[in-house]
Amino acid sequence: MKKVILTIILTLVFLVIVFAAYIYSGAYDVSQTTPHKSITQWIINKTTHHSILKRMKGTIVPDLEDTEMIADGFIHYNEMCLICHGAPGIDPSVMTKGLYPGPPRILKPEDIVSPDMAFWIIKNGIKMTSMPAFAPTHSDEDIWEMTAFMINKMVKMTPEEYQQMMQPPAVH
Repeated sequence: MKKVILTIILTLVFLVIVFAAYIYSGAYDVSQTTPHKSITQWIINKTTHHSILKRMKGTIVPDLEDTEMIADGFIHYNEMCLICHGAPGIDPSVMTKGLYPGPPRILKPEDIVSPDMAFWIIKNGIKMTSMPAFAPTHSDEDIWEMTAFMINKMVKMTPEEYQQMMQPPAVH
């Protein structure tokens, strides 16, 4: 029994030394221009997905069909999200070409996650991606408005409809 315990301890110590040597060697490429290895990408994707699912439990989704909420969400989206995600007929900023992982385009209903997941991601951001957290600068109401606009309006819009929303209202 002592040999088994000693073997386990020595194996763990060896693994810690190998892991530390790898970290200090600089062998891992942290460049934004080099994609992750497939196993690394799988680990990140699984960890991110399950982390968000665990933390969004209990989120109560308000009525996202409210036209005023959607209109206010457009203003927030146009100011805060357009630069990275683009919009119908509008490409993301050239700056996003240097981001890894790149921000997803949100142009069709299948491009968007569930409302509660979208809210959580917008509110909290995602570490080691280009997605910032908007909770420090926006209220939950503002974030729900962005969510409502993206889910109920933007993914169904034509480029012309988006451009029309960007125009200031006519003064009579």
